[in-house]
Amino acid sequence: MTKRTDNFAKFANQKKGSAIKEAFRQEKKRVKQEARAAGEEMRQRKLDKMRGIVREEEPKTKKQGFTKQDTRNKKKGAAPQKSTGENRKPFSDTRKKEGTHSRSGVKQESTPHSKLPTPDSLGQMPLNKFIAHAGVCARREAAEMVKQGLVTVNGDKVFEPGYKVNGRDKVTVKGKQVFLQKNSVYILLNKPKDYITTANDPQGRKTVLDLIKQATTERVYPVGRLDRNTTGVLLLTNDGELAQKLTHPSFEIKKIYEVTLDKPVAKKDLDAILEGVTLEDGFVKADAAGYADPKNKSVVGVEIHSGRNRIVRRIFEHLGYDVKGLDRVMFANLTKKNVERGRWRFLQEKEVRLLKFMNQSFVRKQK
Repeated sequence: MTKRTDNFAKFANQKKGSAIKEAFRQEKKRVKQEARAAGEEMRQRKLDKMRGIVREEEPKTKKQGFTKQDTRNKKKGAAPQKSTGENRKPFSDTRKKEGTHSRSGVKQESTPHSKLPTPDSLGQMPLNKFIAHAGVCARREAAEMVKQGLVTVNGDKVFEPGYKVNGRDKVTVKGKQVFLQKNSVYILLNKPKDYITTANDPQGRKTVLDLIKQATTERVYPVGRLDRNTTGVLLLTNDGELAQKLTHPSFEIKKIYEVTLDKPVAKKDLDAILEGVTLEDGFVKADAAGYADPKNKSVVGVEIHSGRNRIVRRIFEHLGYDVKGLDRVMFANLTKKNVERGRWRFLQEKEVRLLKFMNQSFVRKQK
């Protein structure tokens, strides 16, 4: 009988069945868990060194994983032997805190390292909770992103959703840094006329903050500005990071205005707005422009990303029109739908997430 030399020969005499397959699956899962734990331990030591925390040296232990005997047993078809508990590298102290659960569902008691500060003193929390509190997504979705390797902590990829972090750690999700927000407030106001877009006015005029006095005790401020006689969507928040993004020219946030003029707008002037005009402070053009109502050509809609002062009014004044009414109907995908003039509402969680991650639906498309 000819001896088999193909790659399948070494498996030819092995037992078949779901039990053997499941045993190998469980062993593979165990090895992955141990490798992940070792990585978390190394990462925690690196963080401790950065924070100036001295840890007692642990006795060197035998490396995890398969031994040579395990490999020989595998070739013979025998189930691999698990390494003993005393030879297995311990988990990082930050991995097992009070309240964590094993895969079997049994609650595990934690024993923090004597040299480490308590989680409360550092304000530590699980990584997926940190991401959720940063307004990125819900905890369950955050946990999935962590497991997929989309999250880094201080430059290192982390695969454990329960990994402990605090406000001093640099956490990035899909390459973008996220920040822990405490008592963040996001308010959408449908601004009426005769209100100043500022926190306070030396002349004692009415400000937009007068309209939201009952909304929050937190100190919020308007994102960007609307003229005293310009109405429409205005965002107020205490989230400085988000406010900076929404007002920075590099992000080119989309804004849509409804403009009421003193006379019908000629088609050639709409084309000029799209092609661009040169004002005293430079060249500017709209991303889109058209008649809001075909029967009334004195009302037009303009989409623009420029945040320059009084830019829409100045464009039409340059073309010889007098602006009778200016209403911002959209700002970064936020609209005044179901919000009456002079009223406000809090943003929904989903709206905050879209704003934080600069969703492409409200950022000008690059041509």
